[in-house]
Amino acid sequence: MRLGLYLNLYGAPGERPQLADAVEQAQLAEQAGFEWIVLGERHLHRPGYHEILTSLTWLAAHTSRIGIATSGIVAPLYQPVVLAETLAHLDILSGGRLTAGFVLGYRPEEFALYGVRQRERVARFEECIDIVTRLWTEETVTYEGRFTSLHDAYLSPRPLQKPRPKLWNGGRVSAVLERTARTCDGWTTSFNELDADLPEKIAEYQSYPRGAGTLGNEVILCREGFCAPASQDARKSLEEPLRDLYDAYTGWKRTSTDAARYTQGWDDITDRSVIGSPAECADRIAHYDAMGADGIILRIQPPGMPQSEALKAIEAFGNL
Repeated sequence: MRLGLYLNLYGAPGERPQLADAVEQAQLAEQAGFEWIVLGERHLHRPGYHEILTSLTWLAAHTSRIGIATSGIVAPLYQPVVLAETLAHLDILSGGRLTAGFVLGYRPEEFALYGVRQRERVARFEECIDIVTRLWTEETVTYEGRFTSLHDAYLSPRPLQKPRPKLWNGGRVSAVLERTARTCDGWTTSFNELDADLPEKIAEYQSYPRGAGTLGNEVILCREGFCAPASQDARKSLEEPLRDLYDAYTGWKRTSTDAARYTQGWDDITDRSVIGSPAECADRIAHYDAMGADGIILRIQPPGMPQSEALKAIEAFGNL
């Protein structure tokens, strides 16, 4: 099973974690055999949140082999040509290690910040993915869209990976699963997706026709993760900072349909996570492998967890 490490980019002046902590975790994850380091995106966040693309570039410069991925960029907020060019250059700078994961976004504040109408997000998403893909793979692109017009446009240089870097998309409703199959190469779940719902959603995603030029139908699960010598050690290290994170999510996700899932108890969380002793974590990974997952992205360090604890857990996963 391929494992990814979701890095905590929260930051406040004078407090951990700093981006140097993310570098330390990324380097350890590379040594431990993780497949990817993965970053998310957030705006208008008072505690602080490092910007996704410049942070990914910094992490790429401080690692050499591990894949660098996003889960995900809020695609409707971006001018597609700028995004295509930036990501292409990041793939080149990293030596061909980029996987670009996208999401629709859900926070009204973020759309207002960028001057984008939230009701246009699906149309903007599809246009963005189409333009990015074509600029990465075609010599010249002429495009007349609802939001973007191009005439004989091209990128030089294009991404290092051929035919292009893989694209992931995250979401849970049927429309997102169909869109992912049609336009992208892999589906990423929410961290709070219930295990009981996963087999049906995986089957539904894989049932939709693949779009022309797509590169597969990977299933990548996002899960809370922590490995410690014993399950009670994992709970002691993780529960309080994770609960603080989930309390914050109830405010951020007030307009999202999954907001109620962040009020669940510890047993509910562990039932849909990879948390516990090495044996328990190995069993959970095998459980997801049997379910049909191609990879698991683990969020090991919620805000407030000491760096030393996160490093121990990363090393423990590498030893499984």
